[in-house]
Amino acid sequence: MSNRTAVIDYGMGNLRSVAKALEHVGGDVATVTEPQQVRAADRVVFPGVGAIQDCLAALDQQGLREAVVAAARTKPFLGICLGMQALMETSLEYGEHDALGLLPGQVVPFPAEAMVDNAGHRLKVPHMGWNRVHFMESEHPMWAGIKDGSHFYFVHSYIVEPAGPDIIAAATVHGIQFTSAVASENLFAVQFHPEKSSDRGLQVLANFVAWDPA
Repeated sequence: MSNRTAVIDYGMGNLRSVAKALEHVGGDVATVTEPQQVRAADRVVFPGVGAIQDCLAALDQQGLREAVVAAARTKPFLGICLGMQALMETSLEYGEHDALGLLPGQVVPFPAEAMVDNAGHRLKVPHMGWNRVHFMESEHPMWAGIKDGSHFYFVHSYIVEPAGPDIIAAATVHGIQFTSAVASENLFAVQFHPEKSSDRGLQVLANFVAWDPA
C-alpha cells in the first residue's frame, strides 16, 4: 500500500533537511511544488521559516493554498515552525493578516515585558536554541518513544496563541509559557524543528510516518 509523504515546497525553509530526515526514518518522501502532487500524497508535511505573509503569498502564487487546506482537513498532516503558525486564523506579524484559518487562535509576538529570566536578565528574541517541550497531551501517538520535557531546537520570534486549551499538545517556557505543539484530529504541528532536534526530532518524524489518525 502506498504511503507517500509530500513535503510542500513553496520556496521557504530548508526542505532538503526535512526531506532527508523523513527518508532517514523510513519515509517514502517527495518534495512537491504543485497542487496535484499534494492531493496525490498520503500524508503531508508543511515546513517553513520567515514571515507569514510571504508564506501565504507564495502558496497563492503556486496555487497551493486550496490543496494545503484540503490536506490539513483530510490526511495525516504535520506543520513545522512557520507551517504551524500559518494554520491559525490570524497573525500579528508585521501588521494583522489572515492566515489559513484551520485552527482557532492567532500568532502574536513574544511580549517584550515578559522577556526576562528569574535573575532579571533580558531574554533574546528570536528564541533560538534548545528548550524543553512539556506534553499537554502525553498519550498522543506523535509523542511515542519521547520523554516529557525532552529538548528540541527552536528558531522563532512569534508564538501561537490558541483560542482555547483543547488543541494544545505541548508547551515550552521562554520568558512566558507558550504553545509549542498543537493537535486536532489528523493534524499535528510543532513550533520547533524536528529535523534539527537530534534523536528526539527523528522520533517525531518516525511517529508521523507511521501515524494513522483514522
